[in-house]
Amino acid sequence: MTNLVSKRVVITGLGAITPIGNTLSDYWDGLISGRNGIAPITLFDASRHGCRIAGEVKGFDPHDYMERKEAKRMDRFAQLAVAASKQALADAQFTINDLNAEQVGVMIGTGIGGLKVLEDQQEINLTKGPDRCSPFMIPMMIANMAAGLTAIHTGAKGPNSCPVTACAAGSNAIGDAFRLVQRGYAQAMICGGTEAAVTPLCVAGFVACKAMSSRNDDPAHASRPFDQSRDGFVLGEGAGILILEELEHALSRGAKIYAEIVGYGMTCDAYHITSPVPGGEGAARAIQLALKDGGLTPKQVSYINAHGTSTPMNDSTETAAMKKALGEYAYKVAVSSTKSMTGHLLGGSGGIEGVAAVMAIAHNKVPPTINLENPDPDCDLDYVANKSRDLQVDVALSNSFGFGGHNVTLAFRKYVG
Repeated sequence: MTNLVSKRVVITGLGAITPIGNTLSDYWDGLISGRNGIAPITLFDASRHGCRIAGEVKGFDPHDYMERKEAKRMDRFAQLAVAASKQALADAQFTINDLNAEQVGVMIGTGIGGLKVLEDQQEINLTKGPDRCSPFMIPMMIANMAAGLTAIHTGAKGPNSCPVTACAAGSNAIGDAFRLVQRGYAQAMICGGTEAAVTPLCVAGFVACKAMSSRNDDPAHASRPFDQSRDGFVLGEGAGILILEELEHALSRGAKIYAEIVGYGMTCDAYHITSPVPGGEGAARAIQLALKDGGLTPKQVSYINAHGTSTPMNDSTETAAMKKALGEYAYKVAVSSTKSMTGHLLGGSGGIEGVAAVMAIAHNKVPPTINLENPDPDCDLDYVANKSRDLQVDVALSNSFGFGGHNVTLAFRKYVG
């Protein structure tokens, strides 16, 4: 068997459009200050829905990033991805040109894709007839279009794909992009996750499966991971993008380096379509595999950005998984769920949470878990309750778990030359 090349991979650019900020700096400031991004839904009339709150992106104008005609032919999930990707490339001061285009790829995951377009076009189909449906319906709704359109708008001609692994999709995209650069298939990758599923049908579906919070009268406190009174997740939207770059390539152009990505673990529970396996065995293995991949031990972990959805099952199971993976040292690791502020971005969550983990390393500061007032007795780790914390962060993990039993952990490390 031929030995595989193994290159070091670093993060040189970040982009974020989120419910608490539409730029990297605003997003990070929001995380550190404990800003709440949850409010009553404005994107549609939610008065008949059991859940009427969400983490919407506020004040986003796609025309800041693309021509009006182009924006009109994209679903919002693709608009967000293209915009965050352009942010990340600008942050990295990375120019794609004829000389390097074939060595730059795109890997952007999503859980749902263009559901709003599908809903709108079905309404037209039913009320006006099938001949009135848009010729752009299919290319606007299919999940891979965020990655495809990002390539079109940036000129990246390298590997291009779209993991669709529910709420693990963004993290799978980052991990898969890491492997491509690590193995020499690309010099750089634009990667992360995007989602814009705050739509009537999506909210109705999640309410029907009893997954969402019903704190409609108190949106600021509805997303409360690890708290005993949590009653479900709150839907969010947005996009988070990382520029991964082969180390020598980054050094050769004098790029700033936020951190190094060193580990990627993924497993499946093979248990249930929505519920995690009791005890968190699958999630624990993902954490352990990420540590092994990165040559890390539990005692090197400083911070974990938890999946932390604010659902009764997830939070206790993830806590058990972290204990299983890290042993007694789990009690010494700072853990937080930034979904307490942004809501749950489904396939986009791994993107913005990967950005949060990298920023924690770059700034030696850990975001809080807000609304943690009465911890569940089964959730007894250090969840950085309510206030951010100054902390030397040398290694950060980011967990993402999806319906279908998908488990992903990413391991980031402070860059040392």
